[in-house]
Amino acid sequence: MSNVLIINAHEPSPFSEGKLNAALVEKARTQLEAKGHAVRVVTMQDEIVVDEQLGHFDWADRVILQSPVNWMTIPWSFKRYMDDVFTAGMGGALCNFDGRSSDNPTKNYGTGGTQTNTKYMLSFTFNAPKESFNDESEYLFEGRSVDDLMFHMHANFRFFGMSTLPTFACYDVMKNGDIENDFKRFEAHLDANF
Repeated sequence: MSNVLIINAHEPSPFSEGKLNAALVEKARTQLEAKGHAVRVVTMQDEIVVDEQLGHFDWADRVILQSPVNWMTIPWSFKRYMDDVFTAGMGGALCNFDGRSSDNPTKNYGTGGTQTNTKYMLSFTFNAPKESFNDESEYLFEGRSVDDLMFHMHANFRFFGMSTLPTFACYDVMKNGDIENDFKRFEAHLDANF
């Protein structure tokens, strides 16, 4: 069985308390524990102690990032988490700096990761409808997928040598949500990948 770190990146706001992301985190925790996995959960509302967070990454062989998508990216509090925790991990806890050597300083950027036995899964909640992705006629994303939009998050985890599990997403959660089916899909997604 795996050691699973679940990060709830939601930042509460007046228009979004974070109930859906919290419910998805709880669903993942209970389902994975029932299957025999060990689970730790971190939220952006916790007191973030950098060394403790690096210890979570050292312990985990699976990481789930559960996050709303705000303005086409992650919430600001998780960006701060990355700036603090991920940067501190560059001394070997997450990566050996950026992987380049003084012998060839322009090659191998992003190859210094030390978490090569760890897999990660991105799980997002969107206000955007599913139909706005993967369709060139749709204005905003111009045919791009969720993974295209979140390439920067994939790049961050790959920087540490992690490999990806399939991404999960809930769509149109504010205007046309289908939470019951989202939970069924999430359960099946977890069963298929853990």
